[in-house]
Amino acid sequence: MRLLPALLLTTALLAGCGTDQGGDTDPDQVDAVEVPELGACRVLTPDDVARASNATRTVDCSERHTAQTYAVGELPQELRDAAYDSEELGAFAYETCSRRFQELLGADESLVMRTVVSWAWFRPSEQAWDDGARWYRCDVVGGGEQSTEYVALPETAEGLLLGRPQDRWMVCAAGPSVDEGEKVPCSQPHDWRAVTTIKVGDKDDEYPGDRVVEVTSRDYCSDSVGAWLGYPVEYDFGYTWFHEAEWQAGNRRSVCWARTPD
Repeated sequence: MRLLPALLLTTALLAGCGTDQGGDTDPDQVDAVEVPELGACRVLTPDDVARASNATRTVDCSERHTAQTYAVGELPQELRDAAYDSEELGAFAYETCSRRFQELLGADESLVMRTVVSWAWFRPSEQAWDDGARWYRCDVVGGGEQSTEYVALPETAEGLLLGRPQDRWMVCAAGPSVDEGEKVPCSQPHDWRAVTTIKVGDKDDEYPGDRVVEVTSRDYCSDSVGAWLGYPVEYDFGYTWFHEAEWQAGNRRSVCWARTPD
């Protein structure tokens, strides 16, 4: 089972290419060579996020928006000759955008994997890439992998998860199991809540294989969820573990779920 787009988008989804750079495009942004504007807000959709490049026009952040740019910059020198869809580029984006995402929200790695908001990254269009553009853009978006539409973000997402996060920003699942359930904000009726995470490897470790990751996640989550629930005699738990593609992108954590309507 796969949970959050942050882990998938980092591997450089190229559903859109050529001149297709999202909806409601701004002609001044199409095939732009210049580094995008930091802090800009947009009304992005899941279809927009599934593209390698984006030129959706910006809106004032006091207006309704579903995305905010929180990190921009030039790619490092060692990536200037990388292929447009290279794994090295995706790995750089994962490390850079995920680290800055935690800083933006005021959360650690475990907490950001249990929120309904996620992040996406964009690069120049292929035309701009051919013209020498080598920038990246990280956007926080109001939804996850299963979202058919995104929720509106506050005027700024900075500090969104500081202190005790509101349930509307945390991820739960409604359904008979975590796998089959619809991912919803915990402010909505639900059956499962993402309560902890487990680190299943270090940064430089080789992928240990699906079976090892799954069993390690299952065993840890059994104990962790029991502790979170206060050690009841009986309880149900679930776990979300990721595969080699996400491992290569940089993820080393699985998510533990408790069956609870609270």
